[in-house]
Amino acid sequence: MNEFYQKDIISIKDYTKDQLESIFTSTDKIMKLSLSERREISKGKTLGYLFYEPSTRTRLSFDSAMASIGGNSLGISDITSSSTQKGESLADTVRIMSIYSDVLVLRHTLDGSSRFAAEISDKPIINAGSGTEEHPTQAIQDLYTIKKEKKKIDGLKIGIVGDLKYGRTVYSLLHGLGNYDVDVRLISPESLRIRSDSTYEIKKKLDFTESTNIEDHLDELDVLYVTRIQKERFPDEEEYLKVKGSYVVGLDMLKRMKDDTIILHPLPRIDEISADVDKTKNAKYFEQAEYGKHTRAAILGMILNENGF
Repeated sequence: MNEFYQKDIISIKDYTKDQLESIFTSTDKIMKLSLSERREISKGKTLGYLFYEPSTRTRLSFDSAMASIGGNSLGISDITSSSTQKGESLADTVRIMSIYSDVLVLRHTLDGSSRFAAEISDKPIINAGSGTEEHPTQAIQDLYTIKKEKKKIDGLKIGIVGDLKYGRTVYSLLHGLGNYDVDVRLISPESLRIRSDSTYEIKKKLDFTESTNIEDHLDELDVLYVTRIQKERFPDEEEYLKVKGSYVVGLDMLKRMKDDTIILHPLPRIDEISADVDKTKNAKYFEQAEYGKHTRAAILGMILNENGF
């Protein structure tokens, strides 16, 4: 039974370990299919997208994923060229896009936007980022990357460094990691610690420690997940400038890590990881982006096919 058929993807919190593992299994399967076999999965289906915030990787990843399984995409990637500039509500835009699409991907500046859209739409909604809340398909991509590169998730020591206050990828990843037996270290400037309103729920499933000093953890980590400090989320630019460049992963830092530590980043990167790290065997953030295409193709295939693929 395909339990993802015609279902929304709103929050990583909605999924158990077994459900996540079923997505990983489907991703493995889709990667092994021939090009012609993959293109039959969603042949004739349409992905609609609504991006109320800028996006390169996520939107193109969904576009590419849908094309790889035989479907097509249409939507709004720049709200300045849409009827929202005339005052059209999110509810009406979602209703119209649902008419043209079989599944709809939404990124919006407001918390709760994707859950609201799911109540309005008669087609499945995939949350591609709702305010500072969550980005569930990024977390699925991240977990899959860890599993593929480290051959497991359970038992790993995982450091998450950077903007833990505003980074929605962090919250989704932490909730996802709550399904596994992992040792998590949260490393950030004091002003960018994980939000206290979120820690209570996360601590029910996941043990973690908090620190401001990355040096204390480097030699223990199996995975270092780096996030950018998001200038656009700061209400005061002076506050941003105080923490800009707090952590920069370079070759000198890499020398203090374990030989097989992997470095991940949800991208875009600004200056948190030096370019000279890219050519090392530890850098896996570009592979991570590629895995994102395959995990999203698997998710779309499961949503659009009653009996799976």
